[in-house]
Amino acid sequence: MSSNGIQVIAVTSGKGGVGKTNTSINIAASLAKQGHQVMLMDADLGLANIDVNLGLQCTFNMAHVMSGEKTLSDIIQIGPFGIQVVPAASGIYEMASLQNEQLQHLIQAFSEYNGKLDYLIIDTAAGISDNVLAFLNAAHQVIVIACDEPSSITDAYALIKVMNQRYGASRFHFIASMVKNEKEGRALYSKIERVVDHYLGATMLYLGSSPRDEQLRLANKQQKAVVQVSPMANSSRAYARMAAAVERWQPPIGLSGQVEFFVERLLQHKA
Repeated sequence: MSSNGIQVIAVTSGKGGVGKTNTSINIAASLAKQGHQVMLMDADLGLANIDVNLGLQCTFNMAHVMSGEKTLSDIIQIGPFGIQVVPAASGIYEMASLQNEQLQHLIQAFSEYNGKLDYLIIDTAAGISDNVLAFLNAAHQVIVIACDEPSSITDAYALIKVMNQRYGASRFHFIASMVKNEKEGRALYSKIERVVDHYLGATMLYLGSSPRDEQLRLANKQQKAVVQVSPMANSSRAYARMAAAVERWQPPIGLSGQVEFFVERLLQHKA
């Protein structure tokens, strides 16, 4: 695998229904639109939905890779602007709790993949299950998404707290989702950032806000990325700004920039 400086980014949330998958898809598509080679991996392994959100017909998925039946290249689907989508299984209970043998197949699959990548974006499940924590701990950057609701805020903080206290994670990025405007998004960020800084001593950086947007709802209905079908929509512009900020992140160098390193960290987490 060509892996010099691949940025592995995990997108997560403490609570479901906050726009996490939309964010993963549209940031990935925005990066690809700028000419980057992007892989988008659905890591909600038991309740996958990226393929549904993009209207992709997937005969094979991560379950077939984990079992050793298929290679990574066999299951990749092409999404908007050429993003390489790695679909996960839906409704398969066993996929929600990975075993070491399955992770070994995952390591082999990534090691054998020869495509060039600039970004690997991991759309995790919501919550603090072992699988979610494994993906977060293995990524270079973690993006936490929350909306301005008490349960979303509380669960986002709980997720950050677990990562900080169990794995020593001290740096997170934050996206305010489903807000009225940028002012409301920054206010939500400030509310959570103060608590994270005071009680955990961790750093949380503001990445952006995604507004409530009728065009985004219509794109979802069409099973399309909003940045593709409505590039001038407020949500599309917001995702483009986030992608531009991601482009400015310093890429990893050497071994820590390899995708093999990412999956080996997954295995270490399960050991």
